[in-house]
Amino acid sequence: MNRIDRKFAHLKSAGRKALVPFITAGDPSKEATVPVMHALVAAGADVIELGVPFSDPMADGPTIQRSSERALARGAGLSFVLDAVREFRGTDADTPVVLMGYLNPVEIRGYARFAADAAAAGVDGLLVVDLPPEEAGDLRDALGQHGLALILLASPTTPDARIDLLCRDAQGYLYYVSYAGVTGADRLDTGEAGDRLDLIRARAGAPVVAGFGIKDAASAAAMARSAEGVVVGSALVSALAESTGTDDAVARATAFLAPLRAALDAG
Repeated sequence: MNRIDRKFAHLKSAGRKALVPFITAGDPSKEATVPVMHALVAAGADVIELGVPFSDPMADGPTIQRSSERALARGAGLSFVLDAVREFRGTDADTPVVLMGYLNPVEIRGYARFAADAAAAGVDGLLVVDLPPEEAGDLRDALGQHGLALILLASPTTPDARIDLLCRDAQGYLYYVSYAGVTGADRLDTGEAGDRLDLIRARAGAPVVAGFGIKDAASAAAMARSAEGVVVGSALVSALAESTGTDDAVARATAFLAPLRAALDAG
């Protein structure tokens, strides 16, 4: 049982929902990345999704695209991301960290080397936006040799046959994309998404968390009623983008996430 499994088991026993913030490594600065990660945990994060900057983030909207561009301009490639996780682990041995990104940087490093390097740094899972589950066997095997989970994605347009595959193969948690589109769009229908989530949760062999369109305490609480947790990304990345330095980024991360934690705990 890795950190992700332990975390969700603990949350279930406590009757709590997971709060999973996403930030792009290297934005708003390389220096702020690890302090912001710690601030998010202190504000109530249960899992950290750390975005691996990529030059063509096709599944992401403008907010995360720009954050990825800024991070790459600062030299925040995959090696920096792993170094940031390693530094984070120096004082946090418990909070799961999931890398989220695209297949190209992983393929360049090679599956076996990537899995070994990620595990050594303290990564717990990987979510690859552009890797179909039918083609994920080799990467899943490489990650599994080091105890890392391959996080899978489902969406409102995922056919039932593929839902069965995702529910069967889900590791760590299954990420449900609440609407068809890119990150950061303002089209979340919590009622419609909730109905779909109920069906998937009944079939999934892992916890199901919902993301896309969650931007504040109200939308987080609404989606959490039908999921084991929620992911918030673009709204947090946007809040951090205006930071004037590391201390300001830490303050912004805390101010953004704390109300979401309170809303989830209030039910």
